[in-house]
Amino acid sequence: MIGIKSIASYVPAGRIDNLAQAASFDRDEAFVMAKIGTTTLSVKDETEETSDLCAAAVRNLLAENPALKLDAIEALVVVTQNGDAEGLPHTSAIAQHKIGLSTHTACFDVALGCSGFVYGLYALKGFMEAAGLKNGILVTADPYSKIVNRTDRPTTLLFGDAATATWIGTDPVWKLGPARFGTDGSGAEHLMIKDGLFHMDGREVLDFAGANVVPQVREVLELAGMTLDEVDAVLLHQGSATIIDLLTQKLGDNGHKAIKDLCAIGNTVSSTIPLLLERHAAASNWENLVVSGFGVGLSWGSALLLRNAA
Repeated sequence: MIGIKSIASYVPAGRIDNLAQAASFDRDEAFVMAKIGTTTLSVKDETEETSDLCAAAVRNLLAENPALKLDAIEALVVVTQNGDAEGLPHTSAIAQHKIGLSTHTACFDVALGCSGFVYGLYALKGFMEAAGLKNGILVTADPYSKIVNRTDRPTTLLFGDAATATWIGTDPVWKLGPARFGTDGSGAEHLMIKDGLFHMDGREVLDFAGANVVPQVREVLELAGMTLDEVDAVLLHQGSATIIDLLTQKLGDNGHKAIKDLCAIGNTVSSTIPLLLERHAAASNWENLVVSGFGVGLSWGSALLLRNAA
């Protein structure tokens, strides 16, 4: 059985004062907390590349898990749409060298955004099972500071930089249960890079998430023969306070199970869900939880995670 064994993260030391940013757009603290959800955003140093964030997260994972040795890691998958330099070669290859992984390590990138962690979990699990591998690492690192226009209010107040590393292996803490995925490329223009800068239609994204996320969560639970009443927690992609509040409302009587925590660093794209797992699930007594990521593509994916009985 292959699943999640451990998660670690790396958050760059740089910080952006979101209240100062908001003030430049004639928005106050009440607006920031109600709509965005954090007064600070993390930002990488200009000298840090995406692969540096990846390597730092993996080093933190290794430090927290002495039983995991470098030479035991057989696969490295990096979820990013903002890789090193001009995107060639693949960021996972550069990270492999910086981390010091064996040249026998299978490395590839997954070019997905906010749904990428959920997709990546199942892509790596399937790859490992097909190849008979025992230890893999799923890294999320998508520094939007590379592409955000600091004069664009809808995006500059939202995004922070971070990376996470998830150890996927045998005898896991969390088993991967039923999952469902979706794609609607007709909405591609609502989240896209144009002329080197990120553009987002917030209203369209909000409507998309409101229409698709909770129904997919319910579908996943139906596959497992469960209902929301039986779920301990719902970990949604932390796009913004607005979008989390909307989805919490759509969860009805189980809305209190949704975690809202932008971790004082902002929307970190594919890293938001593993950050929630690291911060809220690791020391919990939860027996099961739902994760759901949604965004660029348009793309969405939801899954049930089940604690592995000792």
